[in-house]
Amino acid sequence: MKRRKLLTNVALGAATTAGLAACSQSSRPASPGVSTQPTVRWRMATSWPKSLQTIFGGAETLAKRVSEMTEGRFTITPFAAGEIVPGLQVLDAVQAGTVECGHTASYYYVGKNPALGFGCSVPFGFTAQQQNAWLYQGGGLAAMQKVYSDFNIINFPAGNTGAQMGGWFKREINAVSDLNGLKMRIPGLGGKVMAELGVNVQVLPGGEIFLALDRGAVDAAEWVGPYDDEKLGLNKAARYYYYPGWWEPGPTLEVQVNRAAWDRLPKEYQEIFKTAAYEANLNMLSQYDMLNGEALQRLIAGGTQLTPYSQEILQAAQRTSFELYEQSASQDATFKEVYDQWKQFRDQIYAWNRINELSFANFAIAPSAPAARPQS
Repeated sequence: MKRRKLLTNVALGAATTAGLAACSQSSRPASPGVSTQPTVRWRMATSWPKSLQTIFGGAETLAKRVSEMTEGRFTITPFAAGEIVPGLQVLDAVQAGTVECGHTASYYYVGKNPALGFGCSVPFGFTAQQQNAWLYQGGGLAAMQKVYSDFNIINFPAGNTGAQMGGWFKREINAVSDLNGLKMRIPGLGGKVMAELGVNVQVLPGGEIFLALDRGAVDAAEWVGPYDDEKLGLNKAARYYYYPGWWEPGPTLEVQVNRAAWDRLPKEYQEIFKTAAYEANLNMLSQYDMLNGEALQRLIAGGTQLTPYSQEILQAAQRTSFELYEQSASQDATFKEVYDQWKQFRDQIYAWNRINELSFANFAIAPSAPAARPQS
């Protein structure tokens, strides 16, 4: 009996000692350098094939930097278009919580809300730098996040291709009348403008463009620029390469995040995520500016015929674009709110860039400018 009581007292003493130790450890602050942040695993749907490593690379850059800055505690796995959902259904997947986030272009979803086009690019809108200025400093990002709040999503810029090309055509187009009945792959508000000019507009994800153009399902198609277009093989399906891409002078790609998933993140992870998205945005633009020039020279050497849009087409497209904006603003309060703010910033930034950017470009970059000579 005494022995049993002794063992019981020993067991109780040990349990009490262990409990006190546990309480002491939980109340004691973590040692320096030891993270108390949770492990988070996210999936990211994208609108891009993995073969286009620059545009898909925007998603990879963001995921890589988030992992590095959290020492692997917060990881995001990007998936190519079609691996989880089709490339044009990324927003739906993020909204529904099928995935926590997605990398895509907001203008794919103008059918849900036409104001979403401003988050990426609209005809005769902003260059990449102007777009960044509007989003980061001119109230644009706040305006777009307000629009996305209706979809249970928060968005951040996470890539930019720079000014795009004007698409591949199987035959020459010189006048507006040449567009009538033309079947063309072109999304967003640019597609709406083309439709007003008589084009039969098609919206296809990147991985489907070549076959559609090669087999004649479309007569023309636009994607990004020389580097990606060459990788897709579009030069093998059409000969005439038009410029400029007036509908996408500086398109932002973005990461869309399910709002509930975002709110569950610790503040530290949210700030890391935003920083990684910022890096992805600037990194992609730098890559495209480096790669596109060399790719264009290869395309021309291979027989591509580089052709500018006629002034008639450009003027008609610009006039139609702003007619559509005004019409949409008169019919949709959300569109009007974003458009009015965007238009005011456009007037301001255009006035400034006429003085600094355009004056320099007209002198230094114009074809008549003398070539730089190496210094002796």
